[in-house]
Amino acid sequence: MSDWIDAEGYRANVGIVLMRDNGEVFLGQRTGGRGWQFPQGGVRQGEPVEQALFRELQEEIGLTHQHVTLVGTTGDWLRYRLPKRYVRRGRGPTCIGQKQRWFLLRLAVPEAEVRFDFAHTNEPEFDGWRWTNYWEPVREVIYFKRTVYVRMLTELAPQAFPGGAPAHPDWWESELAAAAEA
Repeated sequence: MSDWIDAEGYRANVGIVLMRDNGEVFLGQRTGGRGWQFPQGGVRQGEPVEQALFRELQEEIGLTHQHVTLVGTTGDWLRYRLPKRYVRRGRGPTCIGQKQRWFLLRLAVPEAEVRFDFAHTNEPEFDGWRWTNYWEPVREVIYFKRTVYVRMLTELAPQAFPGGAPAHPDWWESELAAAAEA
């Protein structure tokens, strides 16, 4: 089954924010040390978005729906354009960027029962991981995804922290300005 690329050239994608009880989130180190990001992956043509979520959860970090509780999702697709040097041409429809539905998951089992496993695909996305504070991924992700990370984390914060989200770090405003310029 092929990836779903819409008429505007955006590849449909699911993004996963996995949270543990203390509010920290899972951040994966891209294979070969190429930065850090949340798990994400393409939605196949005709595949329900929630099915893609659990397929990607299994493929990227080795967890199943039994390991997590679905806490929330973004209300709509969030889009980013790829810089020209990342646009692949000549293989099927041209993909100019991604549109993403983001899902907030919380671990539903004790951490001692969790084993992150990146070997469920021939080309693993991650070769390392860490827990980090809720806002830190904005600073860690590649520059062209930062605006989506800001929007998504801000939208999901009330669902993640019903009693009030943690304060933004000191660097928050400067990162927002830098992301807006990118």
